[in-house]
Amino acid sequence: MTHASRRPGRAWLITPGLRTDRFDSARTSGAAVAVVDIEDSVAPADKQTARTASEAFFNLPEPPCTLGIRINSLTTLHGIKDLVALAAYTARPDLIVVPKVEAARDIELAAAALEADGYTPDIWALIESPRAFDHLPEIMRAPRLGGVIFGSADYAASVHCGLGWDALRYVRSALINAATAANIPAIDAPTWELDDPSILRRDAERAKELGFYGKGCVHPRHVQVINDIFTPTAEEITQARAVVAAAEAGGGTVTTVDGRMRGTPFFNAARALVAEAELTS
Repeated sequence: MTHASRRPGRAWLITPGLRTDRFDSARTSGAAVAVVDIEDSVAPADKQTARTASEAFFNLPEPPCTLGIRINSLTTLHGIKDLVALAAYTARPDLIVVPKVEAARDIELAAAALEADGYTPDIWALIESPRAFDHLPEIMRAPRLGGVIFGSADYAASVHCGLGWDALRYVRSALINAATAANIPAIDAPTWELDDPSILRRDAERAKELGFYGKGCVHPRHVQVINDIFTPTAEEITQARAVVAAAEAGGGTVTTVDGRMRGTPFFNAARALVAEAELTS
């Protein structure tokens, strides 16, 4: 497997490339990944201004989190101009988000244009169209693909469906399955309701249950809720340690823990959770 193995944290905050006044708050919001956007949040007439302004987002001697940029689709002239501009940045992003990905070619093009001596940014794909879902196996085989992000708004608009959980459950599950088969993480789309934390919490819980590694957001106040949901609780870690201990005591045979039958799949899941907890503690 040649995919990137680095797994950034759970909450991804997206901020518009023209809003330089928000750059500092985005970088210090507590999100593990802060992404400056020069695609959907920027009007065509303002793209060049956003390209220039966004370099300041990365101009920090010691960034507090992983810093990324969402460029324009590489099937557009703006996307090609983005690559040219990024190649000239002296302050470079850790991570590149490529939107509207429908083929491995998009990932390969971004990597080829931007990689340089001592610089290999993570390349992530936004999966947000029916055609992309038809080509998931090919996209997942791109050697430089670091992970995938679900683009719910564009997908729903393209198929004329709602943004509710039931309408998009199938494609979320398909993305999780493909990403897991390729051993790469998947990040869920933001919750677009900004002022109701209960909706955000419910969406984050569902995303975690489906298998998403983390979740995007478009407002700093969403970061803490996402971190809370996706970070294993002390109780979950304690239960996982009990399952691991039972597996070791029983030599890996089927056993019971707190009245529940546990076997190899449960042992593996518990070991993974304990390993993650020890890595982040």
